[in-house]
Amino acid sequence: MNILVLGSGGREHTFAWKIAQSSHCENLFVAPGNSGTQSIATNLDISVTDFEAIKNAVIQNNIELVVVGPEDPLVKGIHDYFLNHENLKNVAVIGPQRAAAELEGSKEFAKEFMSRHNIPTAAYQSFTKDNLEQGYRFLESLKAPYVLKADGLAAGKGVLILNDLEEAKAELKNMLIESKFGEASSKVVIEEFLEGIELSCFVLTDGNDYKILPTAKDYKRIGEGDTGLNTGGMGAVSPVPFATDEFLSKIENQIVKPTIEGLKKDNLPYVGFIFIGLIKVGDDPKVIEYNVRMGDPETEVVLPRLKTDLVEIFKAMSNSTLSQVAIDIDERAATTIMLVSGGYPEAYEKGKEITGLEAIEDSIVFHAGAKEVDGKVVTSGGRVMAVTSYGVTYNEAIKKSYQNIAKLDFDKMYYRKDIGFDL
Repeated sequence: MNILVLGSGGREHTFAWKIAQSSHCENLFVAPGNSGTQSIATNLDISVTDFEAIKNAVIQNNIELVVVGPEDPLVKGIHDYFLNHENLKNVAVIGPQRAAAELEGSKEFAKEFMSRHNIPTAAYQSFTKDNLEQGYRFLESLKAPYVLKADGLAAGKGVLILNDLEEAKAELKNMLIESKFGEASSKVVIEEFLEGIELSCFVLTDGNDYKILPTAKDYKRIGEGDTGLNTGGMGAVSPVPFATDEFLSKIENQIVKPTIEGLKKDNLPYVGFIFIGLIKVGDDPKVIEYNVRMGDPETEVVLPRLKTDLVEIFKAMSNSTLSQVAIDIDERAATTIMLVSGGYPEAYEKGKEITGLEAIEDSIVFHAGAKEVDGKVVTSGGRVMAVTSYGVTYNEAIKKSYQNIAKLDFDKMYYRKDIGFDL
C-alpha cells in the first residue's frame, strides 16, 4: 500500500524508518520530511496543516494510509477533514478525531476528563484574565513549587514550574494579560506540584481495544542534572528501569483502562496513539498530561524496540481488529541522545553543515531539524539529530550512542552528557 507520514522531525523519520521495513509498504511519502526521510521515502513539500494540499497529494499518489506525526493537524481536525471528503473518507488515518484531540489541545479539557473518569492526577484550577485575582489567591493556597500550564498548544514550552510565589503571580499575569504564549495562554491551568520521577506510557487504540507499547523516560531540560529551560526533549531511555511489573499493572488498571473506557463513554472517536505523561509519586502513578500522538524523542527508543510489523498494526487499528494483533518487543534496552543547535531552546543559527554521518557504526541516526542542501546535510532546526543505540542494559546503549556522537560534528553542536543519570 502507499503510505503518507505527516511531519518533519525525528519522530517522523523513525516512523518512516519502521514503515519502510514493512512488506505491506509499496510507496512511502513524508510531508514535509527531512534529510533522513529523503533517503528512504519521497519528501513532499507540504505543510502539515495545509489540508487542501494534503488531500491533493493523497489523491494523486493513491495513498491508502496517513500517519499523523505532530499534534497540530490533529487538534485542527485533519481526521474529520478526511471523513467529510468523498474522495478521502476511505483512507485510513492514524490519529484521533478533533473532539478527542482536545485531550492535548486543552489542558483544562484533559483535567476535566480525568476528574470525570477518576483518573489520578494533580489538583488544579483554571483561570482567565477575567479572574486573575482568584488565580493569585489559588497560588497563595498552594505550597511551592507552583505549576502554571498554558491551556492550549505551545509547542511543548507552555509549562512553568516556579519556586517563588511572587514570581509565579508575575508569570500568571504575563501569560494571561501579556499573552506570553500567545492564544495558548488565554487560559491557564494552575496545579499542585507532584514530587516524584516521570515516565511516559504509550498506548495504541482502535477505539475499542488497546495495546500498550514499552515505557520510556525522556529528559526535557537543556542543562545537565535536569537544569535550565524546558526543551522538546534532549534524550530518552526505554524500558524504564524503575517501572516494575506491579507498577505497570497499576498504570494499566488505574490509568489506561479508565482512559479507554472514558473515551467510549464520552463518545470521543479515537484511532491512534495516546501518550500518557506520568509521574511516580511514592508507589503510585499519576497523570501529568495526555498527548494525542507519539512523543519525541521517545519514539526514537520505543519504535526501534517494536518487532511487530508497524503497518500490520496500523491496518488492524483502522479495521478495529487491534485485539487480534500480538505486539512483540525486543528485550534489549534502547537509548537516544539528541544533538541540538547552540543556543537552543532560545535563538540559534541554522544552515550548519553536519559531518561524520558516514562513520556511524552500531547506532541509528534519526534526523530531526536537518535538511539536504546541495548534497550536504545541514541544520534546519533546534533539535537536529537523535542518536539511538541498543544495549543489554540502558547503560551499555547510552555508552554506544556517546561513542558515535564523538564522530559527528556541526558548528556549536550541543548535547547532554548525563542522559539516564537519575536511574
